[in-house]
Amino acid sequence: MDRRPRLQIVYDGECPFCSAYVEMVRLRESAGEVELIDARSGHSFVRDLQAQGVDLDDGMALRVDDAVYHGADVMHRLALMSGRNGVLNRLHVWIFSNARRSRFLYPFLRAGRNGVLRLLGRTKISGAR
Repeated sequence: MDRRPRLQIVYDGECPFCSAYVEMVRLRESAGEVELIDARSGHSFVRDLQAQGVDLDDGMALRVDDAVYHGADVMHRLALMSGRNGVLNRLHVWIFSNARRSRFLYPFLRAGRNGVLRLLGRTKISGAR
């Protein structure tokens, strides 16, 4: 029996890059059902992460069955699970399937996200409550 993992991705729904990214990776094609959760929604998984001290302003979160990943580890895991259809997906897989490259690049992506939020006049997730 081919059992696919249960996937939940917590991302910033007010960040245009984050929203576009979670749609772009095409996980449903390769990994099956994926629950996309806006970090500003008050979802029970978001509350669980916050109770554990996970700072969602520092990065997205991913739950694969019972394992939880954060930040650069999310990008790396998603690259390993993503479909390879399309130029952007192949580029994503090539860049982030390497854990070291993911950890190196992730702070730049986070800084870009924070800059865009400031330009758009949006608060960080921690400031949304």
